[in-house]
Amino acid sequence: METFAARGYGKASLAEIADRAGLTQAGVLHYFRSKANLLTEVLDLRDTTDIAGLGPERPRGLTFLQHLVDTARHNAEREGIVRLYAVLSAESVTDDHPAQDYFRNRYAGLRGFVTEALTEACDLGEVHEDVDVESAANAIVAVMDGLQVQWLLDPEAVDMAASTESVIKALVASLEAG
Repeated sequence: METFAARGYGKASLAEIADRAGLTQAGVLHYFRSKANLLTEVLDLRDTTDIAGLGPERPRGLTFLQHLVDTARHNAEREGIVRLYAVLSAESVTDDHPAQDYFRNRYAGLRGFVTEALTEACDLGEVHEDVDVESAANAIVAVMDGLQVQWLLDPEAVDMAASTESVIKALVASLEAG
């Protein structure tokens, strides 16, 4: 994870990864068929760990949006993870990147979770029912990713949790206004 985060996929070497893991390159390839497979397994492990932290059921409605603020706060303590995702998600837009499908699916899933939470908030009467929840979900995910890049470049100037919360509150207020 540290090697991919620091160098990106293309410049990360199996030799360095093996050295950090205390294995030979052949040893790494014994567990992971390829460098691309290792990359996707690292990404999947991080997601599985974070999803398990939600417990048996994901928060509903506006409570899920508060979970996103909590996630931003938690991410401020995990620079390596944030860097890994920022670097690899940006790289994944290039032709034939091995994590392109992963990130395409991950973003679709994130937008889906936020869209579902906003739809639930409408159903629960937490926000006005006549809203474009898909556009709102796109905006929330975009803000969170943009804040991560800014924070990586200048952590003293960016409070990801406070900024995420401000944007979500403003967005919810605009949704409530109808």
